[in-house]
Amino acid sequence: MLYAIMSQDVPDSLERRLTNRPAHLARLEELKSQGRLVLAGPHPAIDALDPGPVGFSGSLVVAEFSSLADAEAWANNDPYLIGGVYAQVLVKPFKKVLP
Repeated sequence: MLYAIMSQDVPDSLERRLTNRPAHLARLEELKSQGRLVLAGPHPAIDALDPGPVGFSGSLVVAEFSSLADAEAWANNDPYLIGGVYAQVLVKPFKKVLP
């Protein structure tokens, strides 16, 4: 089943994001190589593709897991959460309708 992992950053998270980004991306690449990643990306803190020093306000990952508990366990081991980038993470089942 698909799950949406919605994360909210702490204020001024950009430096922490940059520090933890390689490990965060490596985990996403693993999901991708397993064919389980639907999409992933950050939410710019302003209405711009490149928010510059303002940074990001959170992230969204949609991926396949065998259960909600497995999705939550994966999310709870994210380097961004462990590294203090995320203030909170919400994991919910997701039903893809389109496209």
